[in-house]
Amino acid sequence: MATTEIGAERPTDDASLLVRGVSPVLEVPFTADGDVDHAGFDRVVSYVLSTGVTSVMFPGFASEFHKLSEDERRQLTEILLGHTRDRDDVAAVIAVQDHATQLAERRARASVEAGADLINLLPPHFLSPSRGSLAQHVRAVLTAIDPVPMVLQYAPSETGTSLDADLLRAITVDHPNLRLVKVESSPPGPLIAELAAGTPALAAVEGYAGVQLPDAVRRGAVGTQPGCSMTEVYVEIWRRLTGGEEEAGIDLHRRLLPYISYWMLDTERIIAAEKLISVRRGLFASAYCREPAHQLDSEEIRMVDRLLVEFADLLPHLG
Repeated sequence: MATTEIGAERPTDDASLLVRGVSPVLEVPFTADGDVDHAGFDRVVSYVLSTGVTSVMFPGFASEFHKLSEDERRQLTEILLGHTRDRDDVAAVIAVQDHATQLAERRARASVEAGADLINLLPPHFLSPSRGSLAQHVRAVLTAIDPVPMVLQYAPSETGTSLDADLLRAITVDHPNLRLVKVESSPPGPLIAELAAGTPALAAVEGYAGVQLPDAVRRGAVGTQPGCSMTEVYVEIWRRLTGGEEEAGIDLHRRLLPYISYWMLDTERIIAAEKLISVRRGLFASAYCREPAHQLDSEEIRMVDRLLVEFADLLPHLG
C-alpha cells in the first residue's frame, strides 16, 4: 500500500491506519424473492467507496451475515475485494464470526489470501465459553494471520461476551497485530478511554450505529463503524467533530439521534430501516430482509421518509 494522508503520513504496510473516521459495514441486498442481489451489492460497494471513506467492513450484523450461505458469503466477499485489492487508498476489513477456533483460523487465513487488508474477529459466544477459551480463540486467530492487523469486535448486547481492557492489553503484548477494538458496549466511552490510556495503548472504533458517537470521540475513538445507507451523514458528523467544529458536529448528531436511537432498539429493526433508506435512495430495488426479520410498520416507514427529507442535502438520490 502506498502512503496515504490521514492527518499524517503512515507506514506503507499499516493498513489499520485506514480504519479511521467512518468505516461503514456493508449491507446485503436481496431480491423480492429472497435471493442475493449481486448487482445490487456491487452498487453498494461502489457507492460507499465513492463517499470518501478509507475502509469498509463485511460481513457484519448489518450485512445479515448469519443469514448467508457459505457460497453466498464467498461470492459477496469476492465482489468487495474486486473493488479494493488493487487500491492503496482503501482497506477491506473482512469479518470472521466462526465459533470453532479451527474454522475461524481457516476463514481468516483464506480471507487474507483473497485480499483482505484486515480481519474483524467476533469472539465465540454460543454456550458461554470461558474467559480463558475466549482469549485462546483470539490469540489463535491473531497467530494465524500475523502480521496482518485485526479489529476485535466487542458486542456484549448481541453476544453476552464479557471482555475488559486488561485482557485485551495482555493479548496485545504477545500479539501486536491486534490493532483496534470495535467497542459496542453501552455506553462505549469508558472502555474506549481505558484502552487508550493503558500500556500498551489500544485504539478503538465505536459501533452501535453511532448512537454515542460524540462521547466516543471525546474519549479517544479513532473511528466509527455504522451501517452504510447514510454514510454521507456520518462522514459529515465525523468531519465536524474532529475538524474543529465540535458544536456543529454535535448539532448534526443530535438531529440524527432520534432516528438511530429508535432503530437500534433491536438489530433487525435498524437493518430493515437502513435497507429501506437504500431503496428510497435508488441504490437497489428491494428492501427484503431474510426471515426471521423485523417488518417495518407504517409509522416506521414514515420515519424513514422523514429522515430522507430532513437530510436531503446530505443524502441525494443515487438512481
